[in-house]
Amino acid sequence: MLEIDNLHAYYGKSHVLHGVTMRIAPGEIVALLGRNGSGRSTTVKAVMGLVEGSGSVRWGGRELLGLKAHQIAHHGLGYVPESRDIFPRLTVHQNLLLGQKKAGGTPGARWQLDDMYAMFPRLKERQHTEAGVLSGGEQQMLTLCRTLMGDPDLIMIDEPTEGLAPKIVELVADYLRELQRRGIAVLLVEQKLTIALEVSQRCLLMGHGCIVFEGTPAELRANAGVRREWLEV
Repeated sequence: MLEIDNLHAYYGKSHVLHGVTMRIAPGEIVALLGRNGSGRSTTVKAVMGLVEGSGSVRWGGRELLGLKAHQIAHHGLGYVPESRDIFPRLTVHQNLLLGQKKAGGTPGARWQLDDMYAMFPRLKERQHTEAGVLSGGEQQMLTLCRTLMGDPDLIMIDEPTEGLAPKIVELVADYLRELQRRGIAVLLVEQKLTIALEVSQRCLLMGHGCIVFEGTPAELRANAGVRREWLEV
């Protein structure tokens, strides 16, 4: 279980997160919602050790705050940034291999190259193509799969459907369901309510660096006042 308690985070002297607290159970999909600037991306970056923070972030009872990002990844957390961060001059296949914890793969890992290519056949078709010439949707698929090659138990995904065509958005939704079927927990940072409410079991809503609402998708749908105050433009 991921346990975040009283998490504060800073960009220099700018205080961005103000005591974020949440729990994510094994195999659970939790949507982290909110307007731009509410603190969603900073939350996942702080958990991943990419932003200075204080408080507590525990994974399986182990304190992660203060560790380097690569150390956190080796403890079983994966992170898919909004910027995708593929290696443009390397092929699709090479990008996927770089996601492995160990050269040659990890024995007993739940995800192998064949799984990636079965889930996204387009990547198999383009496995020898440099990643920099892929479409935005293909790069998103590649980033998701590269993270999975590290065999995480929890994956944090920042805006996976941003700029994607509806058909690719549905592929991403199927991908998230498959993660859950394989027992992987997901923290989904998303602005599109449709996909977030469709795939998640719980919704956390952020505003001004704090959690301002927690409930099921049905409870969020029914609470027009909360949506109007913290989500709608």
